Amino acid sequence: MKMFQGKTVLITGASAGIGEACALRFAAEGARLLLAARREDRLRALQGRLQSAGAEEVAALTLDVRSQQQVHAAIEALPAAWQAIDILINNAGLSRGLDKLHEGSIADWEEMIDTNVKGLLYVTRAVVPGMVARGRGHVVNIGSTAGRVTYPGGAVYCATKAAENRISEGLRMDLLGTPVRVTSVDPGMAETEFSRVRFHGDAHRAAAVYAGMTPLTADDVAEAVLWATSRPAHVNVAEILLTGIDQANSILVHRQLSAKDDRR
Repeated sequence: MKMFQGKTVLITGASAGIGEACALRFAAEGARLLLAARREDRLRALQGRLQSAGAEEVAALTLDVRSQQQVHAAIEALPAAWQAIDILINNAGLSRGLDKLHEGSIADWEEMIDTNVKGLLYVTRAVVPGMVARGRGHVVNIGSTAGRVTYPGGAVYCATKAAENRISEGLRMDLLGTPVRVTSVDPGMAETEFSRVRFHGDAHRAAAVYAGMTPLTADDVAEAVLWATSRPAHVNVAEILLTGIDQANSILVHRQLSAKDDRR
């Protein structure tokens, strides 16, 4: 029997990157997958791949986690067969810009805060009461090394990921005495759409983020999520801090210079 046969897994931000990788990894273990994201076309395209990969069933929710009303309505309207969510992966999140705080875009700040903090809270509030009532469940929040060490130009993004870490810790305390587990998976630099989104579609600038070093992949992070959720029921993996070998923290990265970049 596959590891997650019969288990229902809700993944936010499932249409790309770490969310998509998690969906594929859990599909291979036979999970029933409930995918949530804003891009309906991407979700629909992903459904067939997940079924081919081994998912027991796949359903899609077109959802913007920034809207408390959308989140509440979507969870409340789930068919009975999908209401018993066993694993929630709060993956939806983004960064915008790399400006100094006193020069930053307020619209960018609001998008990060609304998605990374408020969206996380809205989905958690909608899903976790059911886990408590059923006496089982696991919440996995995708954080970042940025929540542990602030870097220049990243004050607001880093603050949202620090908030994720504190929310995870607080939720773990609040759930003490129940069987519901909480894990924060905090990856370092992972080459996904993250930097392209941060720089509003500037592919050249996004590629430069990973120049001269080997970043994590979305699959690396998904494997960590799968491992944490597959521990015995009495084991709670509180935090996973995950970086590539070329990264020590969010500000210290080792890069190999190419010959044209070495001007000594």
